[in-house]
Amino acid sequence: MSAPTLYDATGLRAFASALFQAAGVPAAKADVMAGVLVESDLMGHVTHGLGLVPKYLDDLESGLMRPDGEPEVLSDRGACLAWNGRALPGGWLTTTALDLAMERARQHGTVSIAIGNSHHIGCLAVYSARAAAEGLVCILHSSAPGTASVAPFGARQGVLSPNPVSAGFPTGGVPVVTDISASITTNNMSLRLAKLGRRFPQKWLMDAEGHATDDPAVIGRGGTVLPAGGLDHGQKGYGWALMTEALTQGLSGFGRADGAGGMLASVFLQVIDPEAFAGLDAFTRQTGHTVAACRAAAPRPGVERVRLPGEKGLAQREAALREGVPLAEGILESLRPYAGRLGVALPEPVA
Repeated sequence: MSAPTLYDATGLRAFASALFQAAGVPAAKADVMAGVLVESDLMGHVTHGLGLVPKYLDDLESGLMRPDGEPEVLSDRGACLAWNGRALPGGWLTTTALDLAMERARQHGTVSIAIGNSHHIGCLAVYSARAAAEGLVCILHSSAPGTASVAPFGARQGVLSPNPVSAGFPTGGVPVVTDISASITTNNMSLRLAKLGRRFPQKWLMDAEGHATDDPAVIGRGGTVLPAGGLDHGQKGYGWALMTEALTQGLSGFGRADGAGGMLASVFLQVIDPEAFAGLDAFTRQTGHTVAACRAAAPRPGVERVRLPGEKGLAQREAALREGVPLAEGILESLRPYAGRLGVALPEPVA
C-alpha cells in the first residue's frame, strides 16, 4: 500500500473554515466548526472529521443548519443550564457550552448543560480531551432524535440512535478519553463502508428480517445496528441508550416526541472540578494508580500491550501535528465539487 497523503492541520482548518464562511457562516463560528472537525481527523476519528463537511454544507444550503445567531437560554441556575440550540452549528454550540461549563465549574464544582435542537456536534472525544487537559472531568452524551437506526434489545425495528458518550479525566500523565456508542457501530461508519463496498469484520447489524449480518448496506434497506453487547448481551447497550436519551432529550426538552429530523441533536454536558472534592492531587493519585495497574496487566495472546482508552488517538494527534494529517480515502474528493462551487482552493499536501 502507498503511504497516505499528508496535510498540514492549520491548512485544513483554514480550508474548512473558508468553505463554511463561503456558505454564510460568520468567521468566528466557522473557525470553531472547522477546528472541531480537524481535531477529529487528528485523533483518527475519520467518520466525524472533514468527511462531514459535505453534509454540513448541504444542510446550510437547505436551511437545516442555521448559520448565525445565539442559543435561546431556557434556564440558568448557575450550575444547571438548558439551551434551545436553534439548529445552530453543533460544534460551535458544544464548544461554547464547554467553555462556559469549565469556567463555572471552578466556582460551583460541577456544571451541567442540556442543549436541545442543536445541529450535529461531531466527535465527542474532542471536547472531553480538552477538559481533561485542563485538569477537569468531562462527561458528554449526545443523541439524534431524528434517527431510528438502532434496534432495542429483542427488536428488529430501529427506534434509537447510536447515542454516544464520552468521558475525559486527568491521571497525572496521559489522560483517559473514552468515546463509545450504545450501539456496536455507528451510522456514519456503516454508510462509509457501504460506499466503499466493504463489510464489517463481524455481524454487527441486522437485516430487515432480524438476522445478524456484516453487510453495512442493510442500513438503507430497513436494517438496523445492534446495541452494544450484540444479540446475546444487547440489554446493556439498550439500557445505556435509554439513559442517554433521557439525559439529552429529557433534560433539554427536545427529542423524539417533537418529531425532530435530519442531523439535529440533543446534548448533555457535565464538567466536574476535582478541586471541589478531595482535590486534583487526590484525584490523580487514584486515577494514576488505576491506569498504571491497567497498563502493567499481562496482555492476552496477540496483544502487544494494554493501552488506555483514547491513548492511541492522542498519540495520533501529536504525530499528525508534527508530520501532517493523513486524510481518509475519498474525503478530499468528496469536497472537491463543493470547493469549486464555493470558490475555495483545495489544501495542498505537505512536502
